[in-house]
Amino acid sequence: MNTARATHAAASAPAHAIRPEGWAFGLAILLAAVNLRPAVASVGPVLADIRAGLVLSAASASLLTALPILCFGAGALVAPRLARRLGSERTLTVVLGITTAGLVLRLGPSTVTLMAGTFLAGAAIAVANVLIPAMVKRHFPHHTGLMMGLYVCVMAIAASSAAILTVPVAETFAAGWRAGLGVWALPSALAFVLWLAVTSSRRRRSVPDDRTTEVPRSLAGDRVAWQVTAFMGLQSLGFYTLLSWLPSVYRSYGMSPEDAGRLLSLMIILGAPIALVVPTMLTRAAQQSGWALGSVLTIAAGVLGLLLTPTWHPFLWATVLGIGLGAAFPLALTLVVLRSRDASDAAQLSAMSQSVGYGMAAVGPFVFGLLRDLTAGWTLPVLFLLVVMVPQAIAGIGAGRAAYVGEGNERRR
Repeated sequence: MNTARATHAAASAPAHAIRPEGWAFGLAILLAAVNLRPAVASVGPVLADIRAGLVLSAASASLLTALPILCFGAGALVAPRLARRLGSERTLTVVLGITTAGLVLRLGPSTVTLMAGTFLAGAAIAVANVLIPAMVKRHFPHHTGLMMGLYVCVMAIAASSAAILTVPVAETFAAGWRAGLGVWALPSALAFVLWLAVTSSRRRRSVPDDRTTEVPRSLAGDRVAWQVTAFMGLQSLGFYTLLSWLPSVYRSYGMSPEDAGRLLSLMIILGAPIALVVPTMLTRAAQQSGWALGSVLTIAAGVLGLLLTPTWHPFLWATVLGIGLGAAFPLALTLVVLRSRDASDAAQLSAMSQSVGYGMAAVGPFVFGLLRDLTAGWTLPVLFLLVVMVPQAIAGIGAGRAAYVGEGNERRR
């Protein structure tokens, strides 16, 4: 009788249910994801204070905001090679330790330590950015939408927390902006210790890591790969430009640092609930082109409001921007998984889209600040963001068509 019940229970269980150990590993991945955005999101709210404290020009401040994004691009190139040599889990553990070291180093007394720490943390985060989507593809092949949604949701909450809490922390402690930035080294250190335990536990249980010796194929000549890459890069360009400069824009209009931080936090936090829904819906859709176009048009509406009437209900424009950006980012990440046949292709497409894409994105904050310096106003910088929406829409429509990388666009699923 007991055997029959057990057999019936097994037969009635979901075919692809995640086991408890799978959920535990997924939770560890999400805790690592907590640390992928605060290093960048914490700078914008106190950028004016950093400039005053270290006597930075607008160009140097632009370099500071662009540097981690440049690192995201450069670091993504080495991620697959590190994963093949060390294994994905061990590599993720190492980069969490390096991230912590970089976040501490940027609290030093000079511009050199600030830039060096930013570079170190950005390069380490870049590797994690590439590893996690490929790990999701490998370990959760039947729950990709759910895990990608949780992954993006966690990043949005963490980034929003950095945007809204950095100023209050900076104002509470005598160290000022250094305290505001330094607090984000704590969750990074916690994640590092956790992943040390995870890798040690899996090694004791002889659980194989994701190491592989196969030589990945190049996607340099693949049209689908380039469309995914362009969409990733252009949506990142808009997001990181606004992440870096939106508080400065509104502080120049007389908004308090606290309210400017709340404005930025609102724009970011809207990505959390959207991220919980969008990836699952994307995995069920035959194509994602309509989603891409809709997200771009929504972002463009928010940028247009920022251009024409920035002081008229600024929280409305932050909401519109947050909805558009909140849909575009999980779409870009999910396209990496949907356009890949297996974890190896996902790792290669993730590396390509993030290395080239974040290289494109790094141009945004720098050009935005440079245009501000040249014109002493915000009209031309914001217009620059609006123009970027055109190629982003074109790339998104192409990337949303149902095809796999490496097989030609004429072959559809």
